Amino acid sequence: MAGVEEADLRRSAFGDQPGANVWQATRSPDPRTRWLAAVTLGAQGHYAAAATLLDDLRHTPDATIASLALSTRASHCRQLGNHAGARHRDAAALGRVRTGTSTDPDGVDPAGARTDALLGLAADAIGKGDLVEARRLHARADPATWRTRVRHGWVAAEIELAAGRPDHAVQPAEAAKREADGRDSIRHQVKSDLVLGTALVVWGTPEGLTRGVELVECDLNHSVTHGLFSLIWPSALVLVGHDPTVASDVIDRAMQALSCVLRRADPISRRVAFESPWVPTWLLRSGEPPNADPQTNFLTD
Repeated sequence: MAGVEEADLRRSAFGDQPGANVWQATRSPDPRTRWLAAVTLGAQGHYAAAATLLDDLRHTPDATIASLALSTRASHCRQLGNHAGARHRDAAALGRVRTGTSTDPDGVDPAGARTDALLGLAADAIGKGDLVEARRLHARADPATWRTRVRHGWVAAEIELAAGRPDHAVQPAEAAKREADGRDSIRHQVKSDLVLGTALVVWGTPEGLTRGVELVECDLNHSVTHGLFSLIWPSALVLVGHDPTVASDVIDRAMQALSCVLRRADPISRRVAFESPWVPTWLLRSGEPPNADPQTNFLTD
């Protein structure tokens, strides 16, 4: 399709243009092009549109793209609180991938697809509270590219947060941040700051709390600027929970972002999100108590 270049789509999916308009690319006959568009749309909170692309791509003859499509769809399921649905898709992703070495700088190859599937399964295990399985799956992943190394650090930090060991979460979160900061990927930089900031504020040392709040405040501003709706409400909730001086409009930002994300989700995902203990839908229900812990439950990617 004229006007759609893979290099431009990589900048939106993995680079410095996460807010780019990629709707034209969703009509491309090329599976890789459509997958890159779906990655971007998911980060922008267009979950229903991304799901339409990804559910179709799981059947493509290209085993690598089929596997990556399943893993991406699983990630979106987790972000909406559907860890069971994510596990099913991550297992299918692992089953589709073929063996091979890492040849693509962003991990869009068999090795990257296998690592994505294993890290997804580890994140799914966190969701069901099985940290032994999460650690086992995480140890099997072999991150060979910057993107998979960043995700490897995220999941390692999330495991330690779920285990109640935020002090142990800081080191892998720092490693993920260093890796992301060495690249042009705004989305990965912002998510890495969120994971590290959360680890620091949950750990709660005076120095860590100050740095963590600063990281998450910056993270929130960048998420808003670049339209990364899936990261706005988690950042806002960390601030609300740990910074008594936070501006009153922060909770409004969280509510608006979550509302926007759920409006852009398909009906089944929206229903699951409202029933999930992982999604703070109390923001949208006046007078109801929280149904999610803002410290860690939103992090699994």
